[in-house]
Amino acid sequence: MKILVASDIHGSAYYCEKLMKACEFENPDRMLLLGDILYHGPRNDLPKDYAPKKVIEMLNSVKDKIFCVRGNCDTEVDQMVLEFPILADYCIIPIGQRLIYATHGHVYNKENVPNIQKGDILLHGHTHVPAWEHFGENGENLYLNPGSVSIPKENSRNSYMVLSDGYAYWKDLDGEIYNSEKLI
Repeated sequence: MKILVASDIHGSAYYCEKLMKACEFENPDRMLLLGDILYHGPRNDLPKDYAPKKVIEMLNSVKDKIFCVRGNCDTEVDQMVLEFPILADYCIIPIGQRLIYATHGHVYNKENVPNIQKGDILLHGHTHVPAWEHFGENGENLYLNPGSVSIPKENSRNSYMVLSDGYAYWKDLDGEIYNSEKLI
């Protein structure tokens, strides 16, 4: 199964449109959104072409492909206009003998690790910085972050991730791979 993973759209119609084009190019089986879909939040400047209603329209047009976890900027009001569930705190994705624990990252992260087992993968957004790091006792766990679609931080790219064939691929919004990590 091929999954496109994206996080932190923050209401940017410009970057959401680029993400939709990347989704067409990638043709994933599913798209996993790691939260912060419509609102930019009080700590962020308005992203380019901030237009949540346009983002709603674009995402609802591919609602059958999307599954999502709740970000710290997502609320019940957002759920009223989005036609796919957005309020789950996490989801679990089996990959080989490992599990991916996917969440937004504002509650569970490397500093507050959820109840995962040795070898499992923690996947979250929230920081707006792409990551691929081993952590835990003897580095047996893996932390992944796709970065941010619309408001990248620490000089990172506007990006997303693809999970496919036992690998994670980090790509900019033009589809250029800039990192990969074997998962199984």
